Amino acid sequence: MEQVMTNSVGFPILSVLIFLPVAGAAMILLINRGKEGLIKWFSLGISILTFLVSLLLFTNFDKTTHLMQFTEKHPWIPAWNVNYSLGLDGISVLFVLLSTLITILCILISWHSIKMKLKEFFISLLFLEGAMIGVFCALDFMLFYIFWEAMLIPMYLLIGVWGGPNRIYAAVKFFLYTLVGSVLLLVGIIVLYFYAGRTFDILELMTKPYPFQIQLLLFWAFFAAFAVKVPMFPVHTWLPDAHTEAPTAGSVVLAAVLIKMGAYGFLRFSLPILPEAAKAMTPVMIGLSVIAIIYGGVICLGQTDLKRLIAYSSVSHMGFVTLGIFALNTQGMEGGILQMINHGIVTGALFLGIGAIYDRTHTRQIADYGGVASVMPVYAAMFMVFTFASIGLPLTNGFIGEFLIILGGFAASQWAGALAATGVIIGAGYMLWLYQRVFFMETNPKVAGLHDIDAREIMTLLPMVILIFWIGIYPDTFLGYMHASVSHLLERVNIGSGQAAAAARDVMEILK
Repeated sequence: MEQVMTNSVGFPILSVLIFLPVAGAAMILLINRGKEGLIKWFSLGISILTFLVSLLLFTNFDKTTHLMQFTEKHPWIPAWNVNYSLGLDGISVLFVLLSTLITILCILISWHSIKMKLKEFFISLLFLEGAMIGVFCALDFMLFYIFWEAMLIPMYLLIGVWGGPNRIYAAVKFFLYTLVGSVLLLVGIIVLYFYAGRTFDILELMTKPYPFQIQLLLFWAFFAAFAVKVPMFPVHTWLPDAHTEAPTAGSVVLAAVLIKMGAYGFLRFSLPILPEAAKAMTPVMIGLSVIAIIYGGVICLGQTDLKRLIAYSSVSHMGFVTLGIFALNTQGMEGGILQMINHGIVTGALFLGIGAIYDRTHTRQIADYGGVASVMPVYAAMFMVFTFASIGLPLTNGFIGEFLIILGGFAASQWAGALAATGVIIGAGYMLWLYQRVFFMETNPKVAGLHDIDAREIMTLLPMVILIFWIGIYPDTFLGYMHASVSHLLERVNIGSGQAAAAARDVMEILK
């Protein structure tokens, strides 16, 4: 059966998107270190150009098919049957657009805050953008793994060089957690390569049958990499440290794009390639997701650091994402994918907002704030929008994602759906309490002299406000891209039967 479509734009758009920022990073090497203004404007120009090219994906994408689009395939290492193979479907296309937008905002928010090794900072950021896009486009498992590992280097540098006082500890912890998972992923890829007849072609791997025991082993090998990246409970402990110590741009990229790659891995590999094992492990994955939702929310209530609170909220919100994915129904899976986009927008916006005020006060302690709304009304209004979106207020993007996930969760397990719903209540509690302490109450003398956000900062935050209401009011603009691909994926997963399906039913009965 045909699995790809011809490239509808007439040129290798995915290669351009991957290598344009990488080429831009290489060209910055040629710019004199003292010309900081030129480095900033050149980096911004490259990121805007990459975003404009990515809009061609949005306008030329065929929503009616699950087939891979904008495809490219060239032999790379023929002896190992490794190909340079790229393509997008309705699950991956939106993440490329998110990656290109977030990079622009990260450059804008870093305009004045990065003062040390500015040249190297923008090189790292642009190289990271190319690697992120490559992960979502790769259709060869070895190519995917190379992009997956390539992300580690610039992210490690962003945390370790431009981070806070404990940046080395946070960077090493991030690197080790991710590396251990990646090694197991590589082992799984090699096993799959030999079982599938010596191929790394992802689309071909999806069509091969594998013994259930092999599927189960591979599922847990993949889990080690993808769960750490999400991060799922209990392998989440690197995330708060990384977020807390990273510079604002690092926190934004980490929250908005990098942690989505774990959930994307489950969608792209674990479910379609290992459907029987995925079905058998669904109760475990749902259970871990519900624990993350409640645990992450409760931990947020005790946080005193702005960035650490938002970091733990990501554990809770990504728990909703994995719950939706492993509900294995249309509502849950589409809600999970949309919530990945929503979380990238909202949490990215929250970190951008925190970065804007941190540049003024140089403190992240919630106790050091109070009364910010009286001196920064425009900033307070925008942060309120982000807060409401985070708690899932109707007409914001957070509502439709959580609604679909909880709907799908109830269909999979009534207990899971009910417990996930309590996570929404906890989320409203910690976010509204945070907003009250920072923006209302008595004005703290430390913030009395602050000036409101300027035009550059408004331009950085405004796209997020627009997207929050756009998705919240008319979500089908984005849901329409994934309908065909999600339906096809669920058909593939539902092929799993026999021992795996029976095991899943037995464990699900215990949950119910």
